[in-house]
Amino acid sequence: MTMDATSPDATTPSATHTYSDGHPLDQIHYREYKLILRPTRFTSAQSFGDFSRLVRHAAEQLDVALFREERSESQIREVLFFDTSACHLYNGKFILRQRTTYKNGWPLDEHEVVLKFRHPDRDTAAAVDVRPAGRLAHLIKFKEELLPLRDGLGGLRSLFSHNCTVSEPPALRDRPFQEVAALFPALQQLEAPPDTPIQLVNGMATEEVLADLGELHFGHGLKAKANVAIWRDRGPQTPLIGEFAFQCKFERYEALHHQAKKRSEEFFRTLQLVTRDWVQLDATKTGVVYGRGCSAVTNRE
Repeated sequence: MTMDATSPDATTPSATHTYSDGHPLDQIHYREYKLILRPTRFTSAQSFGDFSRLVRHAAEQLDVALFREERSESQIREVLFFDTSACHLYNGKFILRQRTTYKNGWPLDEHEVVLKFRHPDRDTAAAVDVRPAGRLAHLIKFKEELLPLRDGLGGLRSLFSHNCTVSEPPALRDRPFQEVAALFPALQQLEAPPDTPIQLVNGMATEEVLADLGELHFGHGLKAKANVAIWRDRGPQTPLIGEFAFQCKFERYEALHHQAKKRSEEFFRTLQLVTRDWVQLDATKTGVVYGRGCSAVTNRE
């Protein structure tokens, strides 16, 4: 779904209102704006400061407040993607990702696994029950992700991302698909051979360097944490892709104040133009990782 004006109405009710066990359908509680950035622009830590100044310039044009947080070190995280060799998950619009945070150069004991289902249609995304089997502790996030149009700056398009985060997951690498699908029953709809192993996508471990830029205030209580990141191939330290993102959280989509919502969208449009030399169109971070060599990819996010 693409659009040239405002984002789609994400409150339209689905045809069904519960999952198979009677649990109510998950509702959208986040709007996350994402701007994919050219990796060649990130040559040092100073690049984060350079981009931050452009964000502040765009905010000042629209009288959007940007409250800077105290300076802190960039966060380092390892990001791993898992799929079959034929990319059954990604081609089925699923993403299976493990993320581990590093501190002082060492991985923390905890890591999280996220199963995502992303689709341009809200009802289709809502209908997929991403909850894990059994009693695994988990967190559900249902987001509307806003991206630039594929072919030009200044517009908006939506992806709806239905996410389940498991904080104490079992190991995934090299496990047969049927075992992983037993953990996440939503994957059982995919036509993957039961014994095919789940592998690290393209054998690649991705390093994410993430810097918080502060908090954007759009008025009427609508706020968003903003950050900028660069992803690198951990082996050769090759830059892969950058991203600027800010995420608004709310209790009910339909209760979002019209003017605040409009201002957040205007800011995103303006920022695309202000940072035009940084922006990489028609891309997502996950798509770049898969595109490094997985010839079986047919999905276009």
